[in-house]
Amino acid sequence: MRFLKFTTCLILILSTFQFSFAQGNNNPFEEENPWPEIRKQRIAELLPSAMKAAEVDAWVVVCRENNNDPIAAHVGGENAGGTAVFLFYQDGGKVTSKVFSPIGEATALADLKIHDEVIPIGRTESAMSAAASYIKDRGFKTVAVNSSKDNEMADGLSYTQRKAFEQELGELASILVSSEGLIYEWLSVKLPQEVEIMRKAAQLTADWQVEAYEQVVPGKSTDADIAKFLKNKIAEFGFKDGWHPDQNPNVNSGPDRGHSHATDKVIMPGDVIQIDFGIRVHDMWVTDIQRFAYVLREGETTAPDSVLQYWENSKQGSRIALAAMRPGSTGYEVDKAQREFMKEKGSEYVMWSTGHPVGYVAHDVGPNLGGAQLDEPRPSSLKELKEGMTFAFDGFFTWKLPDGNEKTMSVEEMAVITADGAEYLIEPQEELILIPNRN
Repeated sequence: MRFLKFTTCLILILSTFQFSFAQGNNNPFEEENPWPEIRKQRIAELLPSAMKAAEVDAWVVVCRENNNDPIAAHVGGENAGGTAVFLFYQDGGKVTSKVFSPIGEATALADLKIHDEVIPIGRTESAMSAAASYIKDRGFKTVAVNSSKDNEMADGLSYTQRKAFEQELGELASILVSSEGLIYEWLSVKLPQEVEIMRKAAQLTADWQVEAYEQVVPGKSTDADIAKFLKNKIAEFGFKDGWHPDQNPNVNSGPDRGHSHATDKVIMPGDVIQIDFGIRVHDMWVTDIQRFAYVLREGETTAPDSVLQYWENSKQGSRIALAAMRPGSTGYEVDKAQREFMKEKGSEYVMWSTGHPVGYVAHDVGPNLGGAQLDEPRPSSLKELKEGMTFAFDGFFTWKLPDGNEKTMSVEEMAVITADGAEYLIEPQEELILIPNRN
């Protein structure tokens, strides 16, 4: 009987624990994945203007079962088995879409109600051949295909498929152009609903970093311990890493190491700690946020004046960059505005760009916020910012450590371009996080 009572109590305790754990997992992304509806809206509202800006009449995406086109999920081809051809073309101010799909998958694709028409292709027929015949009949002047040397998101068509498609088109193969301009215009702008999703995800990303710092015991905890804490958070909530799992999060309490994995370095009093961390929610949208902390030495109640000044310089650099971000400005201009301030404050040279687009991947399609540190800016830094673009960007300040190595503050925030400027997605880090000396 005692055993029975003990077992009953244990079950109640475990049930209560599980309930508390579930209650503590305050996941704002438990609702049904909004991507299917957002994808339809992006095709209907944003693709027409993107095609017009890219000056193409039509766009062809070829999807397949293995090693699929990186744009597949954006057009509904993520579950392709046999070769399927997705055709989009301008038609009276809107975009019409037709899919030439293997017959075994055509019904399921049509049920998604993404495309105007799904044309079943028999098992002995060729989707490429059918699409090429349709293109010939329509008389398009320019047809974009996913072949690019500069944009990996626009480079999903394999060499053999490109040659096969050209053969099907015959003399009309000359109308094929790269889709890189179209995909740039389409993917770089996010819908308001997407910005709100990223806003919620960014808040989680920042909150977890603050929570991770609360676990640090100077002299015992390591950079890898912080990384493990954040990895467990990702798993607990069922999310994915914002970028390559081996480099996310990057935790560094020592000299600059660039983009790398967290090591077993023990965190010590006097260290400045950087966490660079991102998550992927709904298997679609990612974040990229950095938070900085200082480990108090014995007797300290705040960071030394020098560290506080480095922090203020970094924070001010972020504010200057944000102020330069507006529709019509270029990434180069944003980067230059911050670098002029860095020079004035005596920062060491920083090789990295001020910022980059973030959205579907950590380094997304769009203008690069950089180039002012180079003799010849890259073309993407000369692109203009547009309303609806989202960025992750750093406020930089670098100084020399006593041993000659360098340390960089790079407070990284996320922002969206608005009609008349830019705004942070979440409240930026205002104060350097202080970790108490627990000895």
